[in-house]
Amino acid sequence: MANEKLKIVVTHRSSGELVEQLSAFGSIWEPQHDQPLSRAELSTAFRGCHAAITTVNDQVDEQVLEAAGPQLRIVANAAVGYDNLDVPALTARNVIATNTPGVLVDATADLTIALILDVTRRVSEGDRLVRSGATWSWGMNFMLGSALSGKQLGLVGMGLIGSAVATRAAAFGMTVVYTSRPTTPTSDSVPRVSFSELIQTSDIVSLHCPLTPETRHLINDEVLLLMRRDAYLINTARGPVVDEGALAQALKDRHIAGAALDVYEDEPRVHAELRSLENVVLAPHLGSATREARDAMVALAVSNVEAVLLGNPAITPIRSTSTPNSTYPMTASEGH
Repeated sequence: MANEKLKIVVTHRSSGELVEQLSAFGSIWEPQHDQPLSRAELSTAFRGCHAAITTVNDQVDEQVLEAAGPQLRIVANAAVGYDNLDVPALTARNVIATNTPGVLVDATADLTIALILDVTRRVSEGDRLVRSGATWSWGMNFMLGSALSGKQLGLVGMGLIGSAVATRAAAFGMTVVYTSRPTTPTSDSVPRVSFSELIQTSDIVSLHCPLTPETRHLINDEVLLLMRRDAYLINTARGPVVDEGALAQALKDRHIAGAALDVYEDEPRVHAELRSLENVVLAPHLGSATREARDAMVALAVSNVEAVLLGNPAITPIRSTSTPNSTYPMTASEGH
């Protein structure tokens, strides 16, 4: 295999040593800049390639696959989610698709807790106040937030990340409930409730579901109006799960107390009204942004590519018949 000159595309500037081991299979193509590739750049990069390591920024669809040609064997997505991959199209072309489940669980769960603490204790808001140079002083009613102990955290999605968040939340004295796809195994320690009950009773709603046709704008104006006025919304899943326009209006009208987001509908663009509000924390997609998690993501993607190019089964293949996008039968008026 090493004697056959293969082209391996890595769409992002990454950990050199991790990717460099793929040079045993052929030449490695990497971009000359750190920005996401444009559609034209992605198609050009894929031309004639045998394997590719992609990120959530890369929309690998029919156009890109057509540019790649029939010799493409694997697209290894360095992410857990893979809504950026046209899995049926890849499958139809006998191209293996893989992702990186498990290795970024702790990083994303930690960030979820950080966002919960930030928005409920108004940390970023206070930071902006101090940096502005405005006059302030300690007072009994100054910048009051909300305690976590005794509050209910509602998890929409109970996969590995949701489970890790539940464990961390217990350390803060929170009670946890969840709602998830019918196919998700029942948790022994966390009560499962309907989506409607979770939305209406939780002090904090945290999203950990995949992006699917059913979950796109799962959090809309109808759902936001059902949340408690003192409740908070957290999103470290996928941006389009939340209708940002509806969220901005709910925050402006104080229908909910606040929100903390790490992902957005049209990244890197963020709804202008959200950027103008004090009761929302906005992070730039930092869920997996630890050195340890990112290195583990790249390492697993590289291992998947190596396995396939050697003629072995992929380590973490994406099954087109069991997408992460099984229906969430959840609406404001419908439970499980």
